[in-house]
Amino acid sequence: MQGKDTFRKAYHKLKPESTQLIEQLKDKAEELLLLLENIKSREMSLAITNLEQCTMWATKAVVLHDEMNISK
Repeated sequence: MQGKDTFRKAYHKLKPESTQLIEQLKDKAEELLLLLENIKSREMSLAITNLEQCTMWATKAVVLHDEMNISK
């Protein structure tokens, strides 16, 4: 598939609003992580893993939305 940047080697600077939203998402995730880390169990480990995954996908969604709204 020529022309498609599947692995996103080309970067662009995000809009300030997108950068701010990503910061807010990660701050909230970190706040929740601090609560979750107090209980040590397999279930809590799964919850933490899914929180990390949620944060990753939310960040990706913000970045992709930002990219789709860039005027070329």
